[in-house]
Amino acid sequence: MTDTTPHQPTTLFTLPDGPRTASRYDFLLGGKDNLHDDRASAAALTAAFPDIGVAAHELRRFMHRAVRYLVAEAGVRQLVDVGVGMPKPPNVHEIAHQHAPDTRVVYVDHDPIVMAHARALLVPGDGCAPIGYLEADLRDPHGILASPAITGLDHDQPVGLLILAVLHFIPDDERPADLVRALLDGLPPGSHVAISHTTFDPLPAGVRAKLDALPPGRHGTFQARTFDQVAALVDGLDLIPPGLVPISHWRPDLNDDGDELAVPAQAAGYAVIARTPSAIRTPGRGSRNTGPAQRPAQPVSLPQPQEARS
Repeated sequence: MTDTTPHQPTTLFTLPDGPRTASRYDFLLGGKDNLHDDRASAAALTAAFPDIGVAAHELRRFMHRAVRYLVAEAGVRQLVDVGVGMPKPPNVHEIAHQHAPDTRVVYVDHDPIVMAHARALLVPGDGCAPIGYLEADLRDPHGILASPAITGLDHDQPVGLLILAVLHFIPDDERPADLVRALLDGLPPGSHVAISHTTFDPLPAGVRAKLDALPPGRHGTFQARTFDQVAALVDGLDLIPPGLVPISHWRPDLNDDGDELAVPAQAAGYAVIARTPSAIRTPGRGSRNTGPAQRPAQPVSLPQPQEARS
């Protein structure tokens, strides 16, 4: 029987040498832009959590769905992707330009190797809007907002901010909710933020114990969060239906790869897209969440997709 007791996740600490998160993620997705340390870390994590490859795949699928929603349904024509990772088609701009070639995309990452790959490989097609590149860290939101890549956007139009599979690398003492809010404060009213985040909530107790037993520091800074902790990242914003939900439950009708939906214990993540109102309110002062932010029942039952989507 699965243990449903709320779990306080482990924080691991970064070593100067070792795996790079973008390259390890690339390996878990079947990519080739990774080194021995990345593969060794992935192997250790897989031994503790055998479905980690499924979880990585679900993080990527949500990126696809989030971009489709923002561009094709919400009509957003400016996207800022913070934490790009190693390029792997289809990338953000490729999905966006399928629906609206005039969509402007800015890729942001603190890893110079990632950004070198981005500049070489993440280029627009003929007749599509230009792409911006910015080597910057999520921990410096004001630096991001002050960069020409961001100041050059149309600040009379909303922006779609993508912070996907990134915030679980930001520990609590670096105040991730404040980082999200600082970025949104510098973007036009009506902007959206899409967030995906790893959680241990649905994992069996045995898997949690194995993850907690991993040597601190061997796999980089990492902090899984509970439902309530992820909800705090979008407090005061208007949640787009279906709200904050297990990652594979967020609009599975937008999938287009035909793959089966992962159950929460495999995907081990939450996903949400939220919109800023006409003026961002201080959390707790008149804030409203229009999507269902209630804690999902445990175990979570998988909804039937409307149609296959990625």
